[in-house]
Amino acid sequence: MEAHAGDRLLTHGRTVGQHDRVAEIVEVLGAGGTPPYRVRFEDGHEHLISPGPDSVVQHTHTRKQAPETP
Repeated sequence: MEAHAGDRLLTHGRTVGQHDRVAEIVEVLGAGGTPPYRVRFEDGHEHLISPGPDSVVQHTHTRKQAPETP
């Protein structure tokens, strides 16, 4: 899992009736974009998270690729 500040972390609900949770990644503490992440939820609370397999990173901006050399 690789993320950058500004990306969104979507954590799926684990039980019936539990809603998915969305948080903004405000800081990446691992090397190369790996967890743990400091995230901010919609209600303003911040947490330090090492997401599990029920989580997905949604990249909010596109990465520029290096131009191909001929």
